Amino acid sequence: MIAFEYLEHTADVMFRAYGETAEEMLSNAASALFKAMVDPASIAAVKKWTVELEGSDLDDLAYQWLSEIIFLFETESAVFSTFSVRLEQHGAMKLYGEIGGERIDLARHAFDNEVKAVTRHKFGIKKNQLWCIQVVLDV
Repeated sequence: MIAFEYLEHTADVMFRAYGETAEEMLSNAASALFKAMVDPASIAAVKKWTVELEGSDLDDLAYQWLSEIIFLFETESAVFSTFSVRLEQHGAMKLYGEIGGERIDLARHAFDNEVKAVTRHKFGIKKNQLWCIQVVLDV
């Protein structure tokens, strides 16, 4: 199983991420989002950030999760290389995430794209044999 793949798109970055579980799919989607910006091999996971989100359904949580990663990148001046997700449902659906990374070091972190936002355009999750999310990033 491939973790993710980039798809042709005229102006933005589009990808599909896969997983045996919804959690694995969301972790792989976060990896695809960040790899679109900077090489993850250049990032040491020396600091951890935790994320707790609540949503109405998996699509809503996935959108919030990816948007939160962009928010942390911008506000914490940090780059990320590891992503772990746990989902729970007790009435509302909840996501608990742990993100590993470090502060931006321009001597080591060369940026390919600047991701401005996750879009709702062509955004969706499907479950066949694997979980699959499709995402378009505004760059």
